[in-house]
Amino acid sequence: MDTFALVVTIGVALGFTYTNGFHDSANAIATSVSTRALTPRAALAMAAVMNLAGAFLGSGVAKTVSEGLIATPEGQKGMGILFAALVGAIAWNLITWYFGLPSSSSHALFGGMVGAALAGGTTVIWSGVIEKVVIPMFVSPFIGLILGYLVMVAIMWMFRRANPHKAKRGFRIAQTVSAAAMALGHGLQDAQKTMGIVVMALVIGDVEGKGDAIPLWVKLACALTLSAGTYAGGWRIMRTLGRRIIELDPPQGFAAETTAASVMYTASFMFHAPISTTHVITAGIMGVGSTKGSRAVRWGVAKNIVMGWFITMPAAAVVAAISYWIVQLAFA
Repeated sequence: MDTFALVVTIGVALGFTYTNGFHDSANAIATSVSTRALTPRAALAMAAVMNLAGAFLGSGVAKTVSEGLIATPEGQKGMGILFAALVGAIAWNLITWYFGLPSSSSHALFGGMVGAALAGGTTVIWSGVIEKVVIPMFVSPFIGLILGYLVMVAIMWMFRRANPHKAKRGFRIAQTVSAAAMALGHGLQDAQKTMGIVVMALVIGDVEGKGDAIPLWVKLACALTLSAGTYAGGWRIMRTLGRRIIELDPPQGFAAETTAASVMYTASFMFHAPISTTHVITAGIMGVGSTKGSRAVRWGVAKNIVMGWFITMPAAAVVAAISYWIVQLAFA
């Protein structure tokens, strides 16, 4: 196997992880920054550290990505499929970041994998794609929306007689914990997705065998790159999540973060499902905002975000397919 192709593919995978970090940093900290519970730089530093820690909490999601979605052939063709999949995902991350749209880096990656696999004429494990990607893509935001609403209703009832100013101060402090939990869940989910891709590259390159444990250097490289990307910050998307959907206050921010973190931990540890952190935090924000009435949520903004979710996978798939054909022409 061409060592150069292996090294380039791993480098592009880490490049995707970096874009994932700055694209999705808003997921963990937008609510805390918008409610002034944390300063932007303190929030980014905390998120970077917790992303790093979260990457080492499990490997179930990485196994799903590396073994359960597409079957990559050995040799140059398989490496070309992975390379093209990553190019498609990176391209979509950069486009949505530029327009401040909180789309899913995870589904950009999955769309890229499917598009490149189809272009390369290899097997797509549709049962795995439907069970582990498509169903969670619809179910997790729905759960986040309902759970966010219920958590916020519970908070409003428990603190109905509390002094509003004291309660908000308390929830600003509590948001430090909930934001950290959210960032930990982001590391648990998103670092593992790139680990899965790197493991696939190592198997194709005959460096690792199928079923082998994830090498420590792979975990470190993916975790550190995700953390670096997170610390770089994605300010465009942060404004969308923190202000444009609803005007968040500290109790709402706490409820949304707690909801999203709970959904991510459940998906990771119980189902090994690679869900979108973007989807669950956005849905959680919509859910908590709905407790103030339907007009409290800017549904026009929400509609644009959800439309972006639906086109993410096919858009990344198209870019990945084109990238694969270009690679094939270049090395034909």
